[in-house]
Amino acid sequence: MAMIKKSVSITDQQEEWIQAQMQTGHYATDSELVREALREKQLRMAEVEAIRQKLIAAEQSGFTSSSAEEILKESKDELRLNGKL
Repeated sequence: MAMIKKSVSITDQQEEWIQAQMQTGHYATDSELVREALREKQLRMAEVEAIRQKLIAAEQSGFTSSSAEEILKESKDELRLNGKL
């Protein structure tokens, strides 16, 4: 995958956190850490959207015996099975 160079501004606190994470040895560069953070954010957003769609479908069906908590659990379980969570 092609890499595109970006310049970003972060706070002092964020820089300290990034440096602390790199000192653990889990990341070779701050770019590596930022890319992982972006991937995690993308996964969370996909999860939220999948849950939102299931809730909308349940509401539009006019009938469901599942509570919001049950629908949430079922959605997360399905995402885990599909490797998306």
